[in-house]
Amino acid sequence: MPLSPPPTPPVFLSLLSQPTSVSVRITTMDAELEFAIQSTTTGKQLFDQVVRTIGLREIWFFGLQYVDSKGFTTWLNLSKKVLQQMGSKHDPTLQFKFRAKFYPEEVTEEIIQDITLRMFYLQVKNSILSDEVYCPPETAVLLSSYAVQAKYSDFQPSIHKPGFLANDRLLPQRVVDQFKLTREAWEEKITLWYKEHKGLLREEAMMEYMKVAQDLEMYGINYFEIQNKKGTDVTLGIDALGINVYDRQNRLNPKIGFPWSEIRNITFHNKKFIIQPVDKKSPNFVFIASNVRVNKIILALCMGNHDLYVRRRKADTIEVQQMKIQAMEEKAAKKAANQKLAREVSMREDAEKKQKEFEEQLEGMKRETDMRRKELHLAQSTIALLEQQLRELREAKEKLEMKQRELEIIMKQLEDTKKTETAERLRLELEIREKQEEVDRIRTEVTDRDEEARKLQPLLTIDPLVILPHNQEEVEEARRKEEEATLALLQASSAVRRASSSSSSSSSSSSESEDEGEKIKMAEENKYQAQRITETAVQQSAYNNHIYENSRSMSPSSMGSSLSGSRSATPSIHLETVTDTKGIEDRKEDSTTVRRMKLLEEVKLSLLADQIPEEMSTLDRIYNKNIKEGMSKYKTLREVRKGNTKRRVDQFENW
Repeated sequence: MPLSPPPTPPVFLSLLSQPTSVSVRITTMDAELEFAIQSTTTGKQLFDQVVRTIGLREIWFFGLQYVDSKGFTTWLNLSKKVLQQMGSKHDPTLQFKFRAKFYPEEVTEEIIQDITLRMFYLQVKNSILSDEVYCPPETAVLLSSYAVQAKYSDFQPSIHKPGFLANDRLLPQRVVDQFKLTREAWEEKITLWYKEHKGLLREEAMMEYMKVAQDLEMYGINYFEIQNKKGTDVTLGIDALGINVYDRQNRLNPKIGFPWSEIRNITFHNKKFIIQPVDKKSPNFVFIASNVRVNKIILALCMGNHDLYVRRRKADTIEVQQMKIQAMEEKAAKKAANQKLAREVSMREDAEKKQKEFEEQLEGMKRETDMRRKELHLAQSTIALLEQQLRELREAKEKLEMKQRELEIIMKQLEDTKKTETAERLRLELEIREKQEEVDRIRTEVTDRDEEARKLQPLLTIDPLVILPHNQEEVEEARRKEEEATLALLQASSAVRRASSSSSSSSSSSSESEDEGEKIKMAEENKYQAQRITETAVQQSAYNNHIYENSRSMSPSSMGSSLSGSRSATPSIHLETVTDTKGIEDRKEDSTTVRRMKLLEEVKLSLLADQIPEEMSTLDRIYNKNIKEGMSKYKTLREVRKGNTKRRVDQFENW
């Protein structure tokens, strides 16, 4: 009898019945998330887990993108199980991208949360830099300046020095190749416009970026290669406003357009995609896709964009209203906080400016005090030398007066002995000659002292000290007296020969000696005044030094403290019809828009001289042609939607 296997333990059966978990990696525009899902996890459950993790509430714009087993980039169906859509053969870790699937018509009116704005900003920026969305050079530079403002906030010369953008991806390579500019020159131009955005918050800078980007011709459009019934290759574009048809070589200018308000039903059968217009007189709009999987993607995009198109033209739901109120309150609070911060920054800048001014003043006072101290020291040294010269001059004068008195005595003796013998007269004449030689020696000494005093006078440059002119006056007076003394000596010599005139010469010499005493007295008074002026200068220097020491003792902190779908066929999808009373209009030109357009024109003019026309791409030439003809994105859309639906369908069929 064959043996039967032992029964399976109950615990092991329980483990086998549990669903296996699969690792999932979700990549957003600025983060990477990892989750573990079960085989029963639906797309909606995974999607909800992602939006809860990043704090996103405006979920209707987004989806999870992945590459299927056939190599097509598609979107995860939220109503089906995740593993069912991935196929039986998949990687151990499932890879998804969290991306914007649908775009708003007007970013300022539809984007509510800052996290939503950031997701759109990063995705659109990446599309522009990778050249998936065409952007003209001047617009690319302006957008780059907004991106720098969003990343670095306000420009600060002390922080944002040349080269601070060296590691940033700034422009599409197509734009860089069109101009004779180095990396440093591009950074300089972008920084120039970056400075113009001072005061913009990061979220405001991102919103300004989106305002400019949403006017680009390829913004928010999903392109697909299709054919009409005749087999003509064309390009289909699906966006928030409707469906457009393009030439294969020109994705900027659509040739035919169908707004969502003209479409009532969409379906596909294998590769054939059928759109039923609201106008029942018009034939169906039919095109052929390359693969049935492409038709599934087109169907999902058409349904989502149409739903949002209708939703925008209805009143907001309670949830959206609450989100808008909350966003307004948060923005108001953030604005108030930023205003307070701006005031504090301004006060701090003022305080730092005043502190710098005070430091400069203190430094200036210190330099001036040092200079005055040196000048005072030099002046004191000069005065001391002059005083010494004055003493020596006084001694010389006293010696001269003494010799004059001796001369007077001798002259009196000559007068008394004028009748004496010739021998005695010769003795006296010899003595007079000796005295005259000594007077000459003294005169030479006085002259030398005078010359030394003259050489010291230019060194005395302090304005308050005005003693030098008086000293010079004394020296001049001494010289004059010395000359008078010499004259008197000559007259005395003549008295020996002319006895009759010796008496008057003696009287004159006596009178001049009295004048010389008065001059010496004046010199002493001038010396006293010079000492008083020197003391005043010393006191002023001490006062300035006291101010400097007190200012130096004040710390900077104390100074600033006061400032301080099916493989073969799908069910027909009936779309809700809505009357579009809004139509396609150009953007309203408010003051911000006018300023933005002015900046664009200035950027364009600044780039013109360095452009290399031979490097322009086909899309660049098409764009420039549109500008010359006065065409814009919205004017073109209005033109391609003119006439009834039947005429446009016929135009597509006869392409």
